[in-house]
Amino acid sequence: MEHSTALVTGATSGVGYEAALILAEEGWREVIVTGRTLARTHETVTQLAAETGKKIFTPLELDLDSASSVQSALNEVVKGGRPVDFLLLNAGMVGGKERVLTAAGIEASQSPLIGHHQLTVGLLRANLLSRNARIVISGSEGARGDVPLFSYTDLAQFAAEDHHDDLNAAVEALIRSGPTVKYEPNRAYADAKVIVAWWAFALARRLPSGMAVYTVSPGAAPDTKAARNAGPAMRYLMVPLLKLIPGMSHTPKTAARRYVQATEFGTDVSGEFFASPPKKFIGPIEAMRHPHFHDGASQEAAWQAIVNVSGVEYSHPKSLK
Repeated sequence: MEHSTALVTGATSGVGYEAALILAEEGWREVIVTGRTLARTHETVTQLAAETGKKIFTPLELDLDSASSVQSALNEVVKGGRPVDFLLLNAGMVGGKERVLTAAGIEASQSPLIGHHQLTVGLLRANLLSRNARIVISGSEGARGDVPLFSYTDLAQFAAEDHHDDLNAAVEALIRSGPTVKYEPNRAYADAKVIVAWWAFALARRLPSGMAVYTVSPGAAPDTKAARNAGPAMRYLMVPLLKLIPGMSHTPKTAARRYVQATEFGTDVSGEFFASPPKKFIGPIEAMRHPHFHDGASQEAAWQAIVNVSGVEYSHPKSLK
């Protein structure tokens, strides 16, 4: 894969910021860094340049909760005209005690995926992903089902009980946190990351030959802002414990290296979800074999639900054959 242009979302702090640093260290020629406001993103670019001594960082305003902001960001990338070799979709947040919906009616922890879908499809349509591009989207150990305080919704059961066995409608209900969904912040986050994994599997089937996509969990990196809105049990119990117990967490930079590591993965594992070994929070990443990630019906239902919510479909002419 070319080490020319990378685009990192959520790069103004935490794991995204560290990923931008690592890409500079590894000799990437341009790193496009995004943030919700242009002012904050310019500050980040200045800081990255000072820290690395390299003027390779390009600021890009991108609010994943806003379809118009995503489109504006796409327009700026189109103006630049340089194909992206590495697209790092880095965003995630554990919700707070109260349910929060975006202006588009999407549950807050689900919203980044909708923006990432719009961005990815926009780049594909504009031929602004290079022919061997690698796409990495942020996953979570919490999606596995073996992490304390986190559990995911049984989609088949939820669809059968509340949506007449319609998996598409069930996933869309989770994305919108609709009336059939009992909101619990940790479950909403786990559901969001399971849907991320399904999206990646479905996208892998649609990508042109040579490109690949992976879901990668950054692992337990408490020194980020991901849990800033989480409930007391998460902020005052689980996060401090992770930081105190040896072998239970790692730094944002170590977490970021997982993302960058995936740029060297092949197309034979495109779509796979990589995370710590089962029941672990850190360590070497491996492809997850949990059955709920590999259910094709759930993957396609997630894709269709995301298309319904975002209004954006994509299918490469040579895919899905």
